[in-house]
Amino acid sequence: MSRRCILIGTFVILASFGDSLCYAQTSSPGPGNRWQPGSNSIAPIAADDQDLGLDDQDPGTGAPDGPDAAPSPSLLIRLDQMQAQIDALRGAGSEQPGVTDPTRNLIPGERRSTDVPRIEDLKATPTFPRVRLTGFFQADAGWYNQDARNTATLGNIQDVMGFRRTRLAAVGDVSESVSYMLEMDFSFPGRPSFMDVWGDVHQVPILGNVRIGQWRMPFGMDELTSVRELTFIERFLGFAQAPFRQVGAGFHDTNQDKTMTWEAAGFKFPTDFFGDAQGDRGYGASGRVTRLLYYDEECNRVLHVGADYSFISPAAKGIRFANQAEFGGPFIVPQPNVNAPAGSPQALAGNLGSIPFAIDTGTVPVYNYQLFNVETGAAVGSWYAQSELRYAVLNQISGANSVLPTAYAETGYFLTGEKRPYNQNSGVFGRVKPIRKWGEDGGWGAVETAFRYSYADFNGHGISGNRLNDCTLGLNWYLNQYSKLQFNYIHSILGGNVHGVSDFDTYAMRFQVDF
Repeated sequence: MSRRCILIGTFVILASFGDSLCYAQTSSPGPGNRWQPGSNSIAPIAADDQDLGLDDQDPGTGAPDGPDAAPSPSLLIRLDQMQAQIDALRGAGSEQPGVTDPTRNLIPGERRSTDVPRIEDLKATPTFPRVRLTGFFQADAGWYNQDARNTATLGNIQDVMGFRRTRLAAVGDVSESVSYMLEMDFSFPGRPSFMDVWGDVHQVPILGNVRIGQWRMPFGMDELTSVRELTFIERFLGFAQAPFRQVGAGFHDTNQDKTMTWEAAGFKFPTDFFGDAQGDRGYGASGRVTRLLYYDEECNRVLHVGADYSFISPAAKGIRFANQAEFGGPFIVPQPNVNAPAGSPQALAGNLGSIPFAIDTGTVPVYNYQLFNVETGAAVGSWYAQSELRYAVLNQISGANSVLPTAYAETGYFLTGEKRPYNQNSGVFGRVKPIRKWGEDGGWGAVETAFRYSYADFNGHGISGNRLNDCTLGLNWYLNQYSKLQFNYIHSILGGNVHGVSDFDTYAMRFQVDF
C-alpha cells in the first residue's frame, strides 16, 4: 500500500510541474489512453479499462500486481485533467513542449464544439470605443505702425491682445476600421464653432480611407499643415482663396512606401460655423497629389512636390476673397469696422477679426471658379523651405474672366540643431521636438529663425481688391514639443487703389500650449 501511495504522490508532483514533464499525445480511435512504463507517451487503452481501473490490481489486496505495473486508468484520466487545468492557468497558448495550444486546428470564425471558443475570442483585442482628449490655445498680441496713406486706406488699426484659437477635441476609434474626431473652438465667432468633425472608415477597397463630415479640404500644403505646427503665426495671403473647412465626403491614401499621397473630396459650399450648408446650389470638389522625389529620414533630407485643384460653384453665385496682412488677431462679433474710412469695404462689410482686411475683393458675382495650385518643399538637416503658387480663375456673371494670383516662399533654420520632420502620411512638414527641453538638465529648448515672402493680387475685371506684398521675419522658441513662443515682424506694402501705395508694420507675438 505504501508503494502505491508513493507512486501516486510522485505522479501528482510531476503533474504540478507540467513544464518539466512532456507528454506526446497519441491519437487513437479508442476512447482513452494508457501510460506505458519506461516511456513518456500515453498509449491507447481499451474501453472496458476506463470505468474503474481495477484490471491490473491484485484481487486480494487491490495493489498493483508487479513492481512495474502502471497506475490505474481512472487516475491517469484525472491526472490528464489536472495537467490541462494547470496548462490553462499558465497560458496554454505558448509553444513550449508539452503545452497544448487551445487555438490549434481552429478555423477563425467557426466553432469546433460548443465548449471551445472562437479563435477571435481567444486573442487579446483592444476595448472599443477608445477616446483621447486633445486641445490647445493660442494667445496673441499685436502692435502696428502705419504711414499716413495706410491710415487713410485702412483706418487707424488698433493694438490687440486676446485668444486667436481655443480648442478641445476628442479623437479615437470605435473599431479597428473606424476612427473619428470631434473638435470645437471657443474663440471663433460660433462660440463654440465646429472645426474638424468627421469619421474615417479604413481599409476600403480601391479608395483606402473614406472620410465623412467637416474637415480641411484637400488643397494646399500650407492649409493642410496643422495650425499647431505652423512656422509663422498665420498662413500666407492665398489662404483666403482655399476652400478649407467644408462639410462633405472624400477619400485619402498613400502608396506602400509612403512616397505618394492622394486625396479627393466633394463638399457643400459654403459651410457655416456650425458645420451646416443649405440650398439647392453650392457645391465643390477638390483634390491633391504629392510625391517625394527624395527622402532620407535619418539625415532629414526631403524633396517634395505636389499639385492641387478645386472647382467651386457657390450657393449664392458670389464669392469674396479677403485677408489681413498675415496677422488676424482675436475674433470679435461681426460688425462694421468703425475705424475704417467711410464707404470702404471694411467699413461697410466689416470682418470677423479685430484687424481690418488689407486686401478685399468684396462680393464678386460668379457662376463658378477654379483654383490651381503647385507646391514644393525641401529640407536638409536643420534647414527647410517650402513654396506654393496659386491662381483663382473666376467665371464671372458679367461675362469676363478674372485671374487672381497668390504665392509665397518661406524658409527656416534651427540654431540649436533640431529639424522640422516630414509627415509622410499627410505630405506636409510636422512637429518640432527640441533636443533638450526647457528646464531639462539646463536645456533651453529649440530656437528657430524664419523668413517668408508672400504676395497677393486681388484686382480683376470689375474687382478692386488691391495688391499686397508681405515680408515676415520670424523667431520661434520651442520650450518643448507642446509649447512655444513666436515673434513675427511683418512689413507690408499695400497697392494704391484708394490713396496710393502705402506701407505698415506689424509686431506680433503668440504663446501656444497644446496637449
